[in-house]
Amino acid sequence: MIYLRSLLFQLFFWLWSIGWAVGMILTYPLPRGANTWSLSTWAKGLIWGLRWLADVKVEVRGDRPTGPALVASKHQSMFDVFSQFALLPDACFVMKKELLMVPLFGWHGLKAGMVVVDRAGHSTALKKLVRDSVERMKESRQIVIFPEGTRGAVGQPGDYKPGIAALYRELDMPVTPLALNCGVHWNKGFVVKPGTIVFEYLEPIPAGLKRGEFMRELQTRIDTATKALEDEGV
Repeated sequence: MIYLRSLLFQLFFWLWSIGWAVGMILTYPLPRGANTWSLSTWAKGLIWGLRWLADVKVEVRGDRPTGPALVASKHQSMFDVFSQFALLPDACFVMKKELLMVPLFGWHGLKAGMVVVDRAGHSTALKKLVRDSVERMKESRQIVIFPEGTRGAVGQPGDYKPGIAALYRELDMPVTPLALNCGVHWNKGFVVKPGTIVFEYLEPIPAGLKRGEFMRELQTRIDTATKALEDEGV
């Protein structure tokens, strides 16, 4: 049954996503709000598909940030990204430059005003990251960054990169850690395992901590809460 459900969901996922990706071309000449609505509707459709085709529920714990906010999320699955369009009012992701080359996906990212980072740019890239993030904050958006930079395996401790520390320092605002267990149910493979995907927005880390203290606190909170959710979801 799990393989049949996975097949049905994967078919739905690709048909739904390709259909919306093509249709969203119509939003290019429109205000960004049309793009935001389209991404949110697409993501809500995926949540529906997981529930009714793959028997995977989505549960949200903690207080979701509204208004200008900085969210640092664990990264285990594509769904970590997609889900936030449905769960946050106006999510804005820090995305790597290479993704701009993906047809439609990259174009929609530009239209949505995502923060694009050239990871080979080092200090120049960090300065651009901060500059662009400041502009997005003026639009009252929720900037979501994956401190690990790439998806990790379930149970794997994070290797946290310096981008989040630069944003924390320069934006001088609290950071909301986000723990999750998406990888337990939907990682990189074909099979989608039934159960409950949990997104847990943890207590914000206050502004003003020194870099080392902040990074230790961020990793401890995210990895500890994520491990608990993984154990809960097995």
